[in-house]
Amino acid sequence: MPVAPTYPGVYVEELPSGVHTITGVSTAVTAFLGNFTQGPMNQATRILSVADLERTFGGLIATSEAGYGIRQFFANGGAEAWVVRVAAGPPAAAPVAAAIQIEDHPAGTAILLACAASPGRWGNSVRLAVDYNTIAPTSRFNLTVTSVDTSSPPAAVATEVYRNLTLDPSDAGYAVAVVNNASTLVQLSLVGTPAATALPAATGTVSTDISAVALSAMTGHMTVTLGATALVPDVTLTAAPASLTDLVATIQSQLRSLGTPPAIPSATVALIPGTGSALELQIAAVTADPSHTLTFTGPLAVTLGLDPAGLTNVQQYAIGGTAAQAEENSVTGTDGGLPDAAGLIGDPLAKTGLYALDAVDIFNIACLPDVMNLSDTAAAAVISAATTYCASRWAFLLVDVPQSSAGGVGFSQRDSLTGIQAWLAQNATLRSSYAALYYPRPQIPDPLNGYRLRSVAASGTIAGLYAKTDGARGVWKAPAGTTATLTNVSALSYKMTDAENGVLNPLAINCLRSLPVYGNVCWGARTLAGADQLASDWKYIPVRRIALYIEASLYTGTQWVVFEPNDEPLWSQIRLNVGAFMQGLFRQGAFQGSTPASAYFVKCDSETTTQADINLGVVNIVVGFAPLKPAEFVILQIQQIAGQIPS
Repeated sequence: MPVAPTYPGVYVEELPSGVHTITGVSTAVTAFLGNFTQGPMNQATRILSVADLERTFGGLIATSEAGYGIRQFFANGGAEAWVVRVAAGPPAAAPVAAAIQIEDHPAGTAILLACAASPGRWGNSVRLAVDYNTIAPTSRFNLTVTSVDTSSPPAAVATEVYRNLTLDPSDAGYAVAVVNNASTLVQLSLVGTPAATALPAATGTVSTDISAVALSAMTGHMTVTLGATALVPDVTLTAAPASLTDLVATIQSQLRSLGTPPAIPSATVALIPGTGSALELQIAAVTADPSHTLTFTGPLAVTLGLDPAGLTNVQQYAIGGTAAQAEENSVTGTDGGLPDAAGLIGDPLAKTGLYALDAVDIFNIACLPDVMNLSDTAAAAVISAATTYCASRWAFLLVDVPQSSAGGVGFSQRDSLTGIQAWLAQNATLRSSYAALYYPRPQIPDPLNGYRLRSVAASGTIAGLYAKTDGARGVWKAPAGTTATLTNVSALSYKMTDAENGVLNPLAINCLRSLPVYGNVCWGARTLAGADQLASDWKYIPVRRIALYIEASLYTGTQWVVFEPNDEPLWSQIRLNVGAFMQGLFRQGAFQGSTPASAYFVKCDSETTTQADINLGVVNIVVGFAPLKPAEFVILQIQQIAGQIPS
C-alpha cells in the first residue's frame, strides 16, 4: 500500500511486477460418452485409471463400445478422462434403479427406503444386513451394505459398514445423511415419518435375551428349518457350554454341517447386545437366496429364545429382489435401452448427453465409441452435434463411423475400402477441422469372449496415442509415424497397401497401418477438413490442436485483464505476458522460424484497440503464429554421378 511519510527515515514499499504468468492448459483430457452397467447417469465423472472406471461404472459389457474404448485410452498413454453414462433417450425405456422398503418388524410398517446408488441391473446384487450391536441397541442400528457376485453362495465384491445409525434427523448418526454422503452402493430415504427411535428389523433370526439363562440349562436339541425345508440332523447340545462364546461356536459349527451335502455351510452366529445388559443371538443362513429364513423349534430353541415366529426375518435385504418378511415393494433394476442419437446428444437445458460436459472446466478430446452401433442417419446427427459442441469448447472430436447402414449386426460394411469411402462421400457435410477420422478399426483381445479378437472403435486407442505424443513431444507433433505404435492392438480389421493408403489419404481418412518391424501404427494426421480439394489452412491435426491449445490457454490466462483500466499500461502488460507465453512455446520448438519475429507476434496497442473500442469497453489482442506442419511426403531425389569424361 502507498506509504505516507511522517518522520525522517527510510520507508519500504512493495510494488506489483505486472507479471501474470500464463500457464498452458492440458492437451489430452478426454471425454467419453457411452453405455455402462452402473454409475451416475448424465453426469461427468473424472477417472484416472481403469480401476477408477470399474469402481464407478462397472466392467465391460459386450453390447457397448465405451468400456473397450476407455481401456484402450489408458493402455495407449491416456492419463485423465471424463466419463458420462448415457442410455436411450425418450420415449425409450429409461434405466431403473433397484429399490426396496424395509419394515420395523416382519409384516410391520415400512420405515426406510433403500435404493441402489445408480440405475441398472447391477443394483439387484446389492444386499443389506441390519443388527443392533451398537452403543444404544434400542434406538440405534448398524447397516452393512454388500455388492455380491453371481457365485453360490455369493461372494462380496464391495462392502460398506455404517455403525450406530439412527432415524433421528437431528442426530449426527442420522442414517439418511451418513449413508447418502458416503455410500457408492445405496441411497436411503425415510418412508413416512417414523419415530426417531424406530429401527429397521434386524436381518437373520434374533433371539430374546439369553444373559439370564443359566449355562447349565443350555442343553437339548432343536430342529432347524431353511425356508420350508427341515434340515437334518437336529442341532444338539449334549453338555452345557463353558461360556456364551463356546455356545456361539458350537451352534455355528453344527449349523454348517446340517444336510447332505451341507445346506448352509457359511451360516453365521453372533452374540449381540440387547436392551440394557441383555445379550442376544443373531443367526443368518448366508446362502445364495437372500430371502431365505431360518426358523427354530424344539426344547433348545425355547431355552435360547429362538422360537417366536415374529423374530424370523430374511438373512439379508435384497435390493431389487423378492420381497419377503420385513421388506416390501421391491423394484427390480433395469439397464434401459442402449444409447441412441437422442441419448448421446442430450438436452442442453437439462444438461444431459453431450451437455453433461458443461460441468467440466476443460476437456480436449471427445470420443463417442457407441456411435459405431447406430444407423447412418442417427450417427450423422450425433457426429454433427458433437463437432459443433467441441468447436465451442476448444476440443477435438475423434469420429467413429457406424458399421452397418441399418445399425444392426454384422458390422463389416465400413471395414472395406469402398465402404469407408462411400460413407464419407455420403456425409461430406460432416467435414470439419475440429474432427478426424481413422480407418480401419483396431482388433483387440476380448476378455468377454475368451480373448478372441474383437474389432473396436478406434477413438479410444487414438485418444491415448494423442496423450502419449503430447507428453513426449508436444501438441505440435503429429500423432503419427513409426513411433506412433498402437498398444494392445493385435491386428487391424483391414490390412491395406501403400496404393490403397494413397487413395484414402487425399480424402482426409487417416490410415492405421501394419508395417514390418514397427507393427501396428497410426499413419495419418489430417483433420476432416484436410482433403486435398478443400485446401484448408487447418489441414493437419497438430495445426488445429496447437491453435486450440493457444486459444484455451490465453482465454484462461488473461482473465485478470477484465475491468482493468483500458490504456497503454494495460496493453503493455498484455504484450509482456502473452509474449512470454508465446516465447516459451517458441523455445520448445512449437513454431516455424529461426527467430521469434518470424515465428509469432503479439499486438495490443492503439492500432488494435481504437478509442471507439475503449468507449465500448473492448480491448483487442492479436496473436499470430507460424505453425509447424508435418513432413507428410518425404521425397528422395537420387542422381547417378557419371564418371568424368576428359575433354
